[in-house]
Amino acid sequence: MKKYTVRLTLNGTPREYSVGANELLLNVIREQEKLTGTKYGCGIGECGACTVHVNGKPTLSCLELAVSADGADVVTIEGLARGGELDPLQKSFLDNNAVQCGYCTPGMIMVGRNLLDENPNPTEDEVRTHMRGQLCRCTGYASITKAVMGAGSAGAFRMPAE
Repeated sequence: MKKYTVRLTLNGTPREYSVGANELLLNVIREQEKLTGTKYGCGIGECGACTVHVNGKPTLSCLELAVSADGADVVTIEGLARGGELDPLQKSFLDNNAVQCGYCTPGMIMVGRNLLDENPNPTEDEVRTHMRGQLCRCTGYASITKAVMGAGSAGAFRMPAE
C-alpha cells in the first residue's frame, strides 16, 4: 500500500508520519503516538469519545483521515494540560464529579473547552446544546453541564497558549 507523509503539529510539537491513504487520525494518535486519552468508541461518529481539536475546532478523529490533517494543528486531551497543570476544565470535571467510568470524558472536555473558548460564561441551555452528540452512559449529563459552567463562571477559563 502506498504511504503518504503527513506533517502536523500535535499538542504543540511538529510531527511527521507515514500513513496509508485510509488511515484514521485516531489511529495515528493512539497507535503511533501512544496517546490513549482519545478513545475509540463507536467508530461511526455517533458518540464523540474520539473528539480532538483540529485547527481549534472539535473533530471526530474516528472519521478524519490522517492525510486530511496534513499541515493542521491537532490538540488531544493530553495537550490541554500546560506546565504540568490540568486545564481548568479538566479540574472542574474532577471537582464536580463529572467523571464516572471516564470513557467519554476526554471527548466531553474537548467539546466543552471549545465552547468555553467561544463563550466563557455559557448558560445551561448553551452547554447542553453545544455538547449534543457527546454520549455518556454513566453521569446523566447534569454533572458534566455543571463542570463546564463551573470552569467558565469561576474565572477558570483561559484561552489556550499560542
